[in-house]
Amino acid sequence: MPAWIEAGYREYARRMPPDAGLELVEIKPEKRAAGASTARIQKLEAERILAALPPQALLLALDERGRQLTTLELSAHLARWMQEGAQPCFVIGGADGLDTSVKERSPLLLGVSRLTLPHGLVRVLLAEQLYRAVSLLKGHPYHRE
Repeated sequence: MPAWIEAGYREYARRMPPDAGLELVEIKPEKRAAGASTARIQKLEAERILAALPPQALLLALDERGRQLTTLELSAHLARWMQEGAQPCFVIGGADGLDTSVKERSPLLLGVSRLTLPHGLVRVLLAEQLYRAVSLLKGHPYHRE
């Protein structure tokens, strides 16, 4: 990832309180070989993604067709997941998107934007929104209220 992506993610991860920290796990994308179909690449990446998830993970897949939450809605979901003791794991797909097997395991398919965004930028946007959502849970004022 470019340095600005790394810096943006680290900034929001640093701001998170200890009881709601962010951990980034990067999965190596599948190499594009001659004759390899998009479906095959997605399947191989899905195997790596699912193998990397902790046993107690609540898989939340990001997809351009997913539900777009407001920050307040995301905060409410986080509150519920925290009460339930869930470990939300947000999965951002690679260049070809996520395999159906990953999306089907997600109880809530999330969308960040209907725009096509590079997955590095989505990483920063998601980290910022998680920081903002947790800030709301901690009683910090939200600029729209």
